[in-house]
Formats: sequence, structure tokens, C-alpha cells
Amino acid sequence: MVKIMADNVHELRQKSADTEKITINLGYVDLGHVDLMVQEGFYSNRTDFIRTAIRNQLERHAEVVKESRARKSLDLGLRASEMLHINVLGLATIAQDVTPELARATIASVSVLGALHASPAVKAALADRTR
Repeated sequence: MVKIMADNVHELRQKSADTEKITINLGYVDLGHVDLMVQEGFYSNRTDFIRTAIRNQLERHAEVVKESRARKSLDLGLRASEMLHINVLGLATIAQDVTPELARATIASVSVLGALHASPAVKAALADRTR
């Protein structure tokens, strides 16, 4: 007889998602072309096609992205008496234990090209500071 001890299992920290779900609208002709490529075996499914297309475009424009990133600077941490201006390319995560009051007291602006993970209360508190 096997007894499962589920009471002893605790999640140490919340796992963040490796992907962000997006929705796109395609015309019927474009969608038909995608489905044809899948049907002919070039791609395993629509998602595979779309991911490949996005990666190809990112690779095609990699030099522009690299130059743009080089023009921007990155500051992490706090400086005495200075509010943070957060600029992120990718995933920005504000810890779940950060209160809306603390977020408003320390964050002057948030600009994320990608995804922002924060509690709904913190997102609401920073709504007027988010670009």
C-alpha cells in the first residue's frame, strides 16, 4: 500500500511562466497559408509557424535591436532619495510582497517592452506611471 504525504509538500517560491500568451488577428488568406504550411508538414502547428516567423524577424533585425539596447542604460537598485524609472526589455517582475504604497513611494515610471508581472493592486497603483 502506498500513502502519499501531500501535507508535507510546500511550494518554496512561485514559478514564473516562460512565455506570455498573446492574441493576433490574421486575415483569412494569411491564415489559410499558415494552415497549408502546417498541412504540408513544414510546421507542426500554427503556433510553431508563428514562433518561427517571430524569431526570423527578430534575427533579421538583431543589429537594430542591439544598437538600440546599447543606447539605453540599465540601473538596478535604489539610490538615496531617488525614485526609480524602470525600463525593461523582456520580463519585469515586482515581488508579491511589495505593497501598492511602497511601489508608489519608490517607482516614478515603468516602461516594459514585454511583460510586467506584479500583483493587481501594484499594477493599479502604478497605472498612471506605466507606459
